[in-house]
Order: sequence, then C-alpha cells, then structure tokens
Amino acid sequence: MEARLQRRIQRYGWDAAAPAYDNSWSIQLWPTHDTLLKMASLKPGMRVLEIACGTGLVTMRVADAVAPGGSVFATDIAGEMVAETANQALSKGFDNVETARMEAENLPLEDDSFDVAICALGLMYVPDPVRALAEMCRVVKPGGIVAVTVWGERRNCGWADIFPIIDARVKSEVCPLFFSMGVPNVLAASMETAGLTRIEQTRRTVDMLFPDYVSLLHAQIDGGPVALAAKRFSRATREEVDSAFLASVSGYRQEDGSYKIPGEFVSAIGSP
Repeated sequence: MEARLQRRIQRYGWDAAAPAYDNSWSIQLWPTHDTLLKMASLKPGMRVLEIACGTGLVTMRVADAVAPGGSVFATDIAGEMVAETANQALSKGFDNVETARMEAENLPLEDDSFDVAICALGLMYVPDPVRALAEMCRVVKPGGIVAVTVWGERRNCGWADIFPIIDARVKSEVCPLFFSMGVPNVLAASMETAGLTRIEQTRRTVDMLFPDYVSLLHAQIDGGPVALAAKRFSRATREEVDSAFLASVSGYRQEDGSYKIPGEFVSAIGSP
C-alpha cells in the first residue's frame, strides 16, 4: 500500500477507535506496558518522548515515573487520540505532559533532546518502521534509551482472525503487514538498521482477560485497528462479523463466560 494512504487510514482509523480504546484495553495491556516501562529504566527528572501515545495508557505511567522534574511529550498520528491523552493528563492532575499530533517518521524535534523515546504497540502501523526508529534514535541523547513493544507472531495471538473476518466483508486496509514486526529477529534487526546499539529483546505471551463477549467485541472491533472499517458495516454485516469472530475465539471462552485470549508481545530497547 502507498505510504501516504496507509498514514491516512491509520489517522482516521484510530480517530474512530479513540472513544472505545481506553476502557477496552487498559487492564488487558497493563502487564505488557509493565515490561516495557521496566526496560526503559525511567527515573525522576527524565525527559521522555512517546510515539503513538493512543489515549495515554502509557503516558500517565511515564509522567508519574519521571516526576518530580521530568516530563513526557506524547505524540500520535490520530488527533482524537492526542486530545484524549491531553484530557486524561488534565483529569489526573499531571502538569508534566505535553501533547502533539505527529507522524512517527517525521518528528519536527531537535536532535539529542530526550533521555528516552518509547513506543508501545504503535510501530506495526507505521509505513516505514525503520525510519520511525531512526527518528527516535536521532532525538534521544547518546547513551539514552529507545524502548519499543510490538505484537508478536500471528500464530501466537489468539485474536488474529479478526483481520480476515473483516476483510472478507469490508476492505479494512489496516496495516497489511501487522504481524511482520513480531517475526523473530525483525524488531532487533530494524533497530540495528536504524542506528541503535546495545539492543536487548524479550518475547512474552500474556493472557488477556475480557469479562464477557460484549467487552471482547467492543475492544477488538470498536476499539481496535478495524474500528474504521466497522463504521461501514450494515447492521446485518456487524452481526455476521460478531458471530464469526466469537466463533474464532470460542476455544478461549471460560466457564463463567469470560474470555482468556493469548497475545504475544515483543519488547526491545537500544541506545543511540
């Protein structure tokens, strides 16, 4: 897909997902965010850049970790996501959060101006992830840290059939190579190509718990990467999609009606 079109789809797609994202994913992604934040070695006084901040799930934790004296500059390609992050910071009383809508591959920021750059589950959507990593490398001071998490291999993510289910009915145009960054060694190799050194990587499977089928569908369809496509569904198509997706994850349904669905994540750090 042409890069400009892909960026446009990502921008408006995540604008569509913004209202549902925070309450759909905050608990499910907490353990994975924990891993990334520990690897980033955040300390009070640090200046942190966040790429693909979404609704601020990681932003608020970063802001807390670098206080007092530190700050986080949170960016995202989707304006609605940026606005929600700003609202979250205001409502939670964080005065050390600044936000801006930016493309990951073109950061209008000075060289060596941050101690850490962090990106939680956003790099997979970028048309040129190596260029985005190079930009993160550029703006981080020598000896600082670039920390990234992506989804792992398709076969290890129990929810992955959502993409063919959607595309069979409405062309979603979501990142065609969504799982490519999770293939073994791809993330580390991309970081090295981008100019990062001392790369460390970990791969982990986390069971994500959804209390019922309603919360599962809300997260995966309304609050996920296919949200824009879902807005084009007729009522009948939405019912078909819901039914097909629930059938695809039926093996993960628990006796109490909840769903425990595995997700694989790859997290890595490197230094400029």
